[in-house]
Amino acid sequence: MKHTISVLLQNKPGVLSRVTGLFSGRGFNIESLCVAETLEPEVSCMTLVTIGDNFIIEQITKQLHKLIDVIKVTDISNKEYVEREMVLIRVKAEASTRAEVLRVIDIFRGKVVDVSPKSYAVEVTGSASKIQAIIDILRPIGIKEIVRTGTIAMARANKG
Repeated sequence: MKHTISVLLQNKPGVLSRVTGLFSGRGFNIESLCVAETLEPEVSCMTLVTIGDNFIIEQITKQLHKLIDVIKVTDISNKEYVEREMVLIRVKAEASTRAEVLRVIDIFRGKVVDVSPKSYAVEVTGSASKIQAIIDILRPIGIKEIVRTGTIAMARANKG
């Protein structure tokens, strides 16, 4: 089962290396990884996605807690949460396909961020399934390049 884990950690050199080393040393795979500082510049939030059963995820969270620079570890997969990913896609946009590409981008609420005589660079934000859907639709037209962020996620606020 896929799990999204949020880790608050000290924003210091080498911390990311220790976290990824923990995963590789134990044979766990990181499907997605995204790290950036929070409102406090000395603290970063790492969102990572991995696959494993409850036992494996429990082992991962216990090992993460043991790292000195880790402040808090939360498996948000068991809660309601919002997740997003962003993709930049360079797609062929010759005279015969430009209108079709623009329609697809509009349907997915994306935007063109760069234009050349033979291609568009498109930005789309959404769930991983939405990102995959636009890639699948644009692939027959001709994708030249793709760059994706990792998943970022945040637990939903309590409604009460």
